Amino acid sequence: MENSQIIMIVLIIVGIVTLIFFFAVLRIFRLWLSAQLSGVKISLLQLIIMPWRKVNSSVIVENMVTAQKAGIPLTRDQLEAHYLAGGNVKRVVNALISAEKANIPLDFKAATAIDLAGRDVFEAVQMSVNPKVIESPPVTAVAKDGIQLIAKARVTVRANIQKLVGGAGEATILARVGEGIVTTIGSAANHKAVMENPDTISKTVLGKGLDSGTAFEILSIDIADIDIGKNIGAELQMDQANADKNIAQAKAEERRAMAVAIEHEMIAKAQEARAKVIEAEAQIPLAIAEAFRSGNLGIMDYYKMKNIQADTDMRDSLGKGQVKKDDKNKNL
Repeated sequence: MENSQIIMIVLIIVGIVTLIFFFAVLRIFRLWLSAQLSGVKISLLQLIIMPWRKVNSSVIVENMVTAQKAGIPLTRDQLEAHYLAGGNVKRVVNALISAEKANIPLDFKAATAIDLAGRDVFEAVQMSVNPKVIESPPVTAVAKDGIQLIAKARVTVRANIQKLVGGAGEATILARVGEGIVTTIGSAANHKAVMENPDTISKTVLGKGLDSGTAFEILSIDIADIDIGKNIGAELQMDQANADKNIAQAKAEERRAMAVAIEHEMIAKAQEARAKVIEAEAQIPLAIAEAFRSGNLGIMDYYKMKNIQADTDMRDSLGKGQVKKDDKNKNL
C-alpha cells in the first residue's frame, strides 16, 4: 500500500472522529445553553461527566427546565439519583407539576417513592383530580327466601396520595365490595325488598369503610344492574326430596331382599320336610311287608285298611269339588 493511501485513510478516520466529537460537543453545548436560558444552573463539566456515570443528560436537563418553568425547585443531584435508581424522571416531574396546579400536597421524595414502588404517580395525581369509576364483575348472592340475585356495581374512587405506597389496589376494593353485596343480599328477608330498593345495598356497603388500608378513597358505590337468578331454595328442597326418595327406595329394596331371603329359606325347609315325608312314606311298604312276615298283619286287615284309605280319598276329592263349586258361584 502506498504512503498516499495510508495518509488518506488516516485523514478520513480523523475526520469522522472530529465530526463525532463536534456533534457531541454541539449537543452538550445546546443542552447547556438551553439550561442557562431557562435559569437552570448546571455546568458544562457536569454535562460532559453525566454519560460516564450512565446518566442521560438530555433527560436530566429537559426535566430540570420543565420543573423550573413550573416553579418547582429541583436539583440535578435529585433527578440523577432517581434516574440511577431506575425511576421515570419525566413521570415524576409531570406528577409534581400536576399536583402543584391542583393544590395537592406532594413532595419530590413522596413522588419518587411512589414511582419506585411500581405505581404510576402521574396517573395517581390525575385520579385525585378526576375520580375513576371501577366496574365490579357480576356478584351472585342468595336472599333468605332462597332466590338468587346477580348484581353489578360501579365504584367511584379517588387516589389517596399519602397511601399509595403500601396501600392495597383496585382488586382489594372490588373484593370488599363483592363481599359487602353478598352480605347485604344474604341478610335480606326476601329478594323483592332488594329489587325494590337496590340503594340499600349501596348505603350498607359504603358504610363499612371498605377503603381502609387501600390506596384509594371510595366516593360512591352504585348498583348498575341487578337480575334474578335461580331459585336456590326450591333446588335445595328438590335435592332433599330426591335424597329422601333414594333412601326410602334403598330401605324398601333392603326389605324386599330380606323377604325374598326368608321365602327361599321357607321353601328350602318345606322341601326338606317333603323329602322327609317321602322318605317316611317309602318305609310304609317295608313295614307292611315286615308285618306280613311276622304275622302281625293279616290279609283281611290289609284289605280293610285299603278300603278305609279309599273312602278317605273319595271324601277328600268330593270335599275339594264342593269348595271349587262354591268359589265359582261366588264369582258369578
